[in-house]
Amino acid sequence: MISSEKKATMVASTVALVLTFLKLTIGILSGSVAVLASAVDSILDLFVSLFNYFAINNSEKPADEQFNYGRGKVEALASVIEGTIITISGLFLLYQAISKYIHHTTSSYAQTSIIVMIISLGITIGLVLYLNIVAKKTNNMVIKADALHYKTDVWTNIAVLISLVGVYFTGYEIIDIIIGGIISVYIIYSAYELIEEGVLVLLDRALDDETTDKIKEILLSEKEVNDYHFLKTRTAANNNFVDVHLVFDKVITLFDAHNISDKIEEKLSKLDESKQWIINIHLDPYDDSKGKII
Repeated sequence: MISSEKKATMVASTVALVLTFLKLTIGILSGSVAVLASAVDSILDLFVSLFNYFAINNSEKPADEQFNYGRGKVEALASVIEGTIITISGLFLLYQAISKYIHHTTSSYAQTSIIVMIISLGITIGLVLYLNIVAKKTNNMVIKADALHYKTDVWTNIAVLISLVGVYFTGYEIIDIIIGGIISVYIIYSAYELIEEGVLVLLDRALDDETTDKIKEILLSEKEVNDYHFLKTRTAANNNFVDVHLVFDKVITLFDAHNISDKIEEKLSKLDESKQWIINIHLDPYDDSKGKII
């Protein structure tokens, strides 16, 4: 059975392919930098969505002898690559705008271009709404990145539409150049968040402060637990990882200490039931972080 995440990337890839064909054809025929900019962005959308499918497909594979913790970080890697590709596309579009200004290129097929961009805008809005639903349901980083990516496309399509209408009624090509330049800068800016989030996951950033505080409360919720130390947390794909040492009285039986640890693990896993919790608890008869018996 195909997961919701995979379906989402397949839908996104199909939409990107259709939009690429429409925009690229009109962009080349019309000579509009704004339309061509949107076309190039759709081409990149296609490759990014296909890569996202690959990333999700691999991240869903279970842990094995080669990847003991699974392949969850593939999603973060995909986010970084996607952000980098978006940045490169933004720089290319900025170059196109500058080139049109220098060579005084004019646009044509204005009416057809306007119709194509209206169609593209409607399709993209529908895709964003669908991706947002899947992102909220699955809390998947790749789908969130894709939703954000296509959300920037909505604003890009609106800007292109404004540009085409402006040039059509005024004849001033500078409008197309300015809008194309603004879109390119916006695209570059929008890529920063994707790259930052992906890099932080790859660097094993800890869970957010609110979740960490709740974890600490749970660790001390059992009266038999004297203290804890060496608490470490991180996240990757749909997994939250927690490592911690729990300090018990030295006379407690291993059986009782193990049962208490199970209770704590159960409480931790309920903090966010949309995530899989990988919890590793080390049982200490004394606080070995200080090197002495308590």
